[in-house]
Amino acid sequence: MSNHNIKHDHKQREANRLIKEKSPYLLQHANNPVNWYPWSEEAFLKAEREDKPVFLSIGYSTCHWCHVMEKESFEDEEVAGLLNKDFVAIKVDREERPDLDQVYMNVCQAITGQGGWPLTIFMTPAKKPFFAATYLPKHTRMGISGLVEFLPKVAEIWQLDRQKVEQSAEEIVSALRRQAEGPDLHEGQKEKSLHPEEILDQGFRGLQNTFDEQYGGFGGAPKFPSPHQLIFLLRYFKRSGSKEALQMAITTLQKMYAGGIFDQLGYGMHRYSVDRHWLVPHFEKMLYDQATTIEAALEAYQASGDPQMASFSRKIMSYVLDELQSVEGGF
Repeated sequence: MSNHNIKHDHKQREANRLIKEKSPYLLQHANNPVNWYPWSEEAFLKAEREDKPVFLSIGYSTCHWCHVMEKESFEDEEVAGLLNKDFVAIKVDREERPDLDQVYMNVCQAITGQGGWPLTIFMTPAKKPFFAATYLPKHTRMGISGLVEFLPKVAEIWQLDRQKVEQSAEEIVSALRRQAEGPDLHEGQKEKSLHPEEILDQGFRGLQNTFDEQYGGFGGAPKFPSPHQLIFLLRYFKRSGSKEALQMAITTLQKMYAGGIFDQLGYGMHRYSVDRHWLVPHFEKMLYDQATTIEAALEAYQASGDPQMASFSRKIMSYVLDELQSVEGGF
């Protein structure tokens, strides 16, 4: 009996190949009418054999818009019919395969200028991407292409204008390769290796240029906590004595602590703020965000002696111990 013929008691629908996976996120999709494959050679061989493009969807189990897209589209017979007819559909858990997620997130950011989850990639059987997006609704709305309208168009272009698809995929792959290799050196120009201190100075100046002096953080909305950047600034302060670096880190942490991105009632950090002011959170809390924000707040307390930073870290620890720790002791 093949995997996709296994019955699942909960929904009384034939389970697809994801039923044999261990990932909670993939198991959530095991009873979709979409004929999902996990990331596997089997899936790409099928795409090559049947001359079909690959529809890759990457998400994770606590992602809000991943659930929205599943309910709207992946549990929908009409969308599933389109996917099963003209594509080989692959589902990936970004927490199980962060390596794949990073590769295709780079693709999405290069093509669209932004990223996020669910991450939607169309690619050739040779794993060369030719289109990327994040959340796509079932039907087109508010300028976002809907799967019901978009999937037949992709299938048509794949059949009638393959050269255009392959050319687009080659251009994307070449651009990503150039990006990974760094800027080309002019003829006769010798490669200059930077001293470690210069690299750190460059990193500081990069953060300095995007720092929001009024509300802390970097750039505009949506605004992420980015604790790794704050930790860099705190260690840069310790190394160089730059009070500006210290102030940038402390200001950001203070604004987050006072804002809605930090749960003022239940404690813990939300994923990001949808506005520049840290006021309205995206209501999702991830374990690794708690861990890295705790580290940033503790290092800020060590560097400044600000008791607010100690309180900030204690409250996040309290949330983690109360809500994210299992009875066995793990998180």
